[in-house]
Amino acid sequence: RGYAYFTARRPDLTQIQLYRVGLDGSGLARLSTEPGVHQVAWSDDRRFYLDWHSSHDRPPALSLHDASGARRATLSEVPAPALAALDLQLPELFTVPARDGHPLQARLYKPRDFDPTRRYPLIVYVYGEPNAPAVMDNWRVWPPPGSALYEQILLREGYLVATIDSRVATAETKAEENLILKQVSGPIEVADLTDGLRWFKARPWVDPERVGIWGWSGGGSTTLLMLTRSTELAAGIAVAPASDRRTYDTKYTEPYMKTPAENAQGYEEVSLVPRAKDLHGRLLIVHGSYDDNVHPQNTWRFADALVEAGIPFEMMIYPMRKHGIADRAARRHLYKLMIDFWKRRL
Repeated sequence: RGYAYFTARRPDLTQIQLYRVGLDGSGLARLSTEPGVHQVAWSDDRRFYLDWHSSHDRPPALSLHDASGARRATLSEVPAPALAALDLQLPELFTVPARDGHPLQARLYKPRDFDPTRRYPLIVYVYGEPNAPAVMDNWRVWPPPGSALYEQILLREGYLVATIDSRVATAETKAEENLILKQVSGPIEVADLTDGLRWFKARPWVDPERVGIWGWSGGGSTTLLMLTRSTELAAGIAVAPASDRRTYDTKYTEPYMKTPAENAQGYEEVSLVPRAKDLHGRLLIVHGSYDDNVHPQNTWRFADALVEAGIPFEMMIYPMRKHGIADRAARRHLYKLMIDFWKRRL
């Protein structure tokens, strides 16, 4: 019908909006109206689309639109009284400067009774994989599943909860993507996350001696990265981490790292196993024994290196659980375990 439709991370990197433009390049227009993140699914005849949208302060809603962007119906939304009854703390979204001035996306939750004259322990969630931002202007449900309510519990326990994205996670140009070519989980991520951590630690309401980090899957890898290549952290939890890119999915790894034959030195340099001896802070490492995404050998090898180095750590293996450790009993057990770890280590 003469238009191309697309989504883009505009007007800033935390949002995803729907646009259309004429096939001749004219008439660029934004069709989505609410701020936040929009996920669109078109009808087979391309006359209508469904828009699943939310923001950091607005729960997901589902609406029906025609191809011009006009809303035809609201199909699902959370009633205001139901949302109020949850008594949730909502986050602040902002940027913090890296050492070269590059803006790093950040999110912060504060406890309900936040007192700026006090110093609070801080827990930072990270993911950190290429083109996989964790700080988005959407309703915090995933990743990982259940973590949004877990974060609310941490707030009630008196912690600040933050997220920082390196420029690798938010790359919007080919030049930024190429920064980590052949060195995923390398110096770029370490520098950016270190700068983000130092910014938070310099706030008068953060206790700089009680800062922890955690993540799942790629975030678990980033947690090990920061605990072994930075001295900014007191403790960390790595769930299902990939400790060596040579033992992870080639389809995911090789577009960035190339093959081990082509980039043997690069794979060795970004492997976290030889760095285990440099661990700073207390570590809890968690894995499912049936993980078919990040194979458990990643945890076995890192744990063995810690043993060889004489470094104490904590470990939990969930028998017969896969990458998501997804059943109700295991998930509840895991989040209780993590809360207990923070209470003891921060």
